[in-house]
Amino acid sequence: MTVITPAPSGHGALRRGRYSEPGRVYHLTSGTHDRRSVFSDHRAAWAACRSFHDSRLLRDTRLLAWVLMPDHAHWLLELGVACPLPKVVELLKSASARHANRALGRCGPLWARAYHDRALRYEDDVIQTARYILGNPLRAGLVQRIGDYPYWNAIWL
Repeated sequence: MTVITPAPSGHGALRRGRYSEPGRVYHLTSGTHDRRSVFSDHRAAWAACRSFHDSRLLRDTRLLAWVLMPDHAHWLLELGVACPLPKVVELLKSASARHANRALGRCGPLWARAYHDRALRYEDDVIQTARYILGNPLRAGLVQRIGDYPYWNAIWL
């Protein structure tokens, strides 16, 4: 008798085929728990941003560009050898949640469990993807110029 295992669905489908390749550049996106606009509060946003600037957090993984939106974040990173991709995401999300929750005087989940990742295939994709990431506040109508939005950074600046 052959047993057929159903294909993963929901969060499980996001993990199917996930592969960590050191040296590869990845675009990651994660939403907040229940898509709440936690980072509309500047205290939470600044606390999370400070954690992204902690050079010890990601070990040898390089954070190339990121933007923190009210209910989600985008990160562009070059994966190092010390931690696989799921561990890097866990570090980013747990550190930022810990700091933001402390700033707000709350506890509990801040980020959704799942995240989306895309490995970039070509060198040219890195700058184009960084521009896409940094353009999120403009496309969302939060600001007229990216320089007016406070919650982002890129290594090229």
